[in-house]
Amino acid sequence: MVIPILERINELSRKEKEEGLTEAEKAEQLTLRKEYLRVFRGSVNDILLNSTIVDPLGDDVTPEKLKAKQNELGRHKND
Repeated sequence: MVIPILERINELSRKEKEEGLTEAEKAEQLTLRKEYLRVFRGSVNDILLNSTIVDPLGDDVTPEKLKAKQNELGRHKND
């Protein structure tokens, strides 16, 4: 899903530099960029919500705010 979006974003970007975009293409470009950012941010959130931060001594130092969200979703391992 992301790759076709990126390909089209890049295609529109090239066209914008070379010859300009129509109003419809500008609207499409904006919509595609918003969708790409939504997917990207969702991926980052998923990574964080499935992460535990451990210090060099092996202690869990995951921030409390993140632990609370993980607990809410049933994803954090309680000690």
